[in-house]
Amino acid sequence: MNTLVRSVVLISGAFIAVPAKAQAPSTVFLSCTLAQAKKIKQGFDIAPVPLDLAAKNRKLVGLGSYIVNAQGGCNDCHTNPPYAPGGDPFKGEPEQINVEGYLAGGQAFGPFISRNLTPCNDGEPEWTFAEFLQMLRTGVDLEDDEHPPGNTPLLQVMPWPVYGKMSTCDLRAVYEYLRAIPSRQCEESPH
Repeated sequence: MNTLVRSVVLISGAFIAVPAKAQAPSTVFLSCTLAQAKKIKQGFDIAPVPLDLAAKNRKLVGLGSYIVNAQGGCNDCHTNPPYAPGGDPFKGEPEQINVEGYLAGGQAFGPFISRNLTPCNDGEPEWTFAEFLQMLRTGVDLEDDEHPPGNTPLLQVMPWPVYGKMSTCDLRAVYEYLRAIPSRQCEESPH
């Protein structure tokens, strides 16, 4: 049986291992945000939409915003169009994100359309964290019940081989952020 050791204590010349207590589910991802204060603050500063922080890990939401908005470029593919009129930095205009369609998908890439990443109206994502993690680690498209002949059930266009290499903590932060953004889709989550 494996036992986590919280500390080792020296008593009368003998080292005694003190077993660690099991972590509560709400604290499992707390270590993800240690030494991330600047990224968390910047994540909140650059979030283009209001965030619902109720029943969410605030630090993970901030870190997730930093990853999504400063590193991942998720808006470029999952918002259609990505920028509001007059706010396209690629045209030399001051950046202004299309907040009405933020991460709601709909961007065409040949025969593929980017997915809506926003939570359902009940505030929960379409996928559980385990399913989200599976999709980004393996590329398996959980929504592809029938793919065209010659095509694979793997996510196309989405750079899952890159995002799948992110730490579980970082992917949890992204997931928590996606739970906090405004809904632009289904009535309620299937989970």
